[in-house]
Amino acid sequence: MISALLLASGTAQAQDIVIHAGHLIDGVTATLQGPSTILIRGDRIVSVEAGYQTPAGVSVIELRDATVLPGLIDCHVHLGQPLPGGENAVEAMVTHNEMDRAFIDASFARAMLEQGFTAARDLGGGDDTVAVRHAIDAGLIEGPRMWTALEPLGPTGGHGDQATGMDKALSDPEWGKGLVDSPDQARLRVREHYRRGANVIKLMPSGGIASTGDNPHAQTMTDAEILEAVRTAHGLGLKVAAHLYPAVAIRAAVNAGVDSVEHGSFADAEAYQAMKAHGTYLVPTLSVFDVYYAAARDHPEKLMIGTAQKELANDLFPKQHFPNAVKAGVKIAFGTDLGEGDHAMEFDLMVANGLPAGDAILAATSRAADLLGASEDIGSLRSGRYADIVAVPGNPLADISVMHRVAFVMKGGKVMRDK
Repeated sequence: MISALLLASGTAQAQDIVIHAGHLIDGVTATLQGPSTILIRGDRIVSVEAGYQTPAGVSVIELRDATVLPGLIDCHVHLGQPLPGGENAVEAMVTHNEMDRAFIDASFARAMLEQGFTAARDLGGGDDTVAVRHAIDAGLIEGPRMWTALEPLGPTGGHGDQATGMDKALSDPEWGKGLVDSPDQARLRVREHYRRGANVIKLMPSGGIASTGDNPHAQTMTDAEILEAVRTAHGLGLKVAAHLYPAVAIRAAVNAGVDSVEHGSFADAEAYQAMKAHGTYLVPTLSVFDVYYAAARDHPEKLMIGTAQKELANDLFPKQHFPNAVKAGVKIAFGTDLGEGDHAMEFDLMVANGLPAGDAILAATSRAADLLGASEDIGSLRSGRYADIVAVPGNPLADISVMHRVAFVMKGGKVMRDK
């Protein structure tokens, strides 16, 4: 009898790989499926079939004791960002050059891949992050598939202005590459970033917490600046992610057409309604608030100047507001806002604060891929997608903590981690 697998794929080839999965969550839905066979040819999935099948001559990877899922996607990372509370943030900023940061980026990228994150969106680096993306694509180093913004675009004195709080005699030409103080400048900066290799644009329309001097409850870019940045980016085929805390800034950015709201910490019902109406994704990044709150409590001297009190006053709000986003039916994609650290902690926090485990998994697979505009390549275990595959022990729908115990990682048909 000819197997359905062979009918789907044609004659199996000697270089093909078969994975036998004990259970499978394909990312199209969050349903836990039974024994399954995935046929891989080169870097792509040929077919996914129920039951265990072994075409003659293929290599077999046995994962019968595991649950197999699509490779995970973190939609908000900062590759070169150490965990807060370790090194002194100001010292690192003024002593690390782009070469230093590139080596840090590469190290954290490899660690993310081993945690099961086969794709990621870096939302605010420099030319180092583009160089690392190119090196990964060329196979020179190992890391996730990368979508890369350059310096976040925001106003003088805003969340992305690194000169704030510094001696006015200090300067660095890199500090001005993200400054936007008019619609014309917004258009120019987007075009510059496109020219330098950005394949996503990051905006800072509101103040932030881990920055000196600005107010996280205030909109800091004008509506016209936001609109022109979004219009220009979309005209170049780039999606736009926007760092947003207060409801007024969320509404302005969503109405301007941003593709995702990053954080959304102080959103209200009207902001959620606008997001739902426009199909705008929320990337809640609950992880970063947990780690910064701990750092502000235990090592305030290690954070940026004057930010520890802002952390302690604001970092508990995101978890309080996140259940309202879930109830409102806003589209949610997975993001941590971390570089170094355990990126799987976002699963725990989303589930503990109201998101069903299945939706948390979809947020890190098919929904994340949709936000990136990459659903035809990643985010699900289907024919034609990249063979980006992870495996965990147990059932993540019953115990989301197993996402911390990724035991197998494949990216593009190449095994990156096995036990």
